[in-house]
Amino acid sequence: MYDLIIIGGGPSGSSAARIAGKSNLDTLLIEKESFPRYKPCGGGLSEQAMSYLDFAVPDHILERNVYGARVHYRNWKIEQQKKYRIAATVSRSVFDGYLLHKAEETKIKVNYSEKVLDIIEHQSHVDVISDKDTYRAKFAIIAEGSSGKLKNTIRRKDRENEFAVCAVTEIPASNQEIDGYIYDSIDIHFGIANLGYGWVFPHERYFSVGIGGLAQDMSQPKKVLAEFLTHNGFNEFDVDDFKVHTIPAGGIKRKLYGNRTILVGDSGGHADSFLGEGIAYAIRSGQIAAEVILRNLNDNAKVDLHSYKDRCQKEFGDNLRYSLILSKLMHKFPNVFFRILASQSTVLNKYLEVPAKRISYKEYIKWLVPRVPVLLVSRSK
Repeated sequence: MYDLIIIGGGPSGSSAARIAGKSNLDTLLIEKESFPRYKPCGGGLSEQAMSYLDFAVPDHILERNVYGARVHYRNWKIEQQKKYRIAATVSRSVFDGYLLHKAEETKIKVNYSEKVLDIIEHQSHVDVISDKDTYRAKFAIIAEGSSGKLKNTIRRKDRENEFAVCAVTEIPASNQEIDGYIYDSIDIHFGIANLGYGWVFPHERYFSVGIGGLAQDMSQPKKVLAEFLTHNGFNEFDVDDFKVHTIPAGGIKRKLYGNRTILVGDSGGHADSFLGEGIAYAIRSGQIAAEVILRNLNDNAKVDLHSYKDRCQKEFGDNLRYSLILSKLMHKFPNVFFRILASQSTVLNKYLEVPAKRISYKEYIKWLVPRVPVLLVSRSK
């Protein structure tokens, strides 16, 4: 009987495991892949995400420091930079491997290359059934990401307007070519699909290029990505196979826990609906889940996982909800909001404070909305 079984070794699972290990919980983490493994993702790591870690990310893992953004919408384009770093880019295979290594330092047990097939909750424990064995624990955490099916043992499936489909590829390039295209900023193209965008992120000797949009509007993601690559002049590069993945639309009310099981990260729907960033919320939700389980184990009273939902809501729930509100506003009135964002320096400059964890989405919207009429008038002059 383990104290805790964690399913998935990504940022949410590793972060939960590190808290559990440091708290001396008898913990097993089951990961379906062998590490390092490829993870389709733009690889943007916000200052918010790094602020949640109890250790510094080594410089050799941070491929590029990001100080600004260049935003496009139709014929409008604008670039803004901050004097401080707002994010960094990382290779997810390297970054995720490092997080799991930091979890293993606490002496938890990790089973690699083992796929969990089912999880069954009982009154006093949880049975976890894999393709290799059956395990038992007092509690479980599902951290298998957006595409995993185990989360549906706890909550209903997401509808096509509740998650996004993304396609991404890595394009080899020299650092000189990357610096010439975009130096220490990220490139964002709005108007690709409803509630979606295209991106070009600079890395070390390669670009991460991708697109994403709501599943209901993205029936052919690879075709959309191919067109995006051509439109932005990347057809001359040797393009690897496109990878397709899903991310949840954050800010939507979902069931987050069962009798003895908690959903974290993308499994719980914890992602930014405006830009799709989920690493920060994966890390923090994993940590909170482990802390809540630890408290339940120490209390020896009736199991109560409700505080997990409360703490997630208190710490980042509003940010996810207002990121969804901003997305809906932007796409309901695209000619107004995208035009302002891609043509008014103050609007983009203020937004960059969100991933830098200087302001919240709520604070940004409260700053933006009263200024929209004035910004439209100034743009028309």
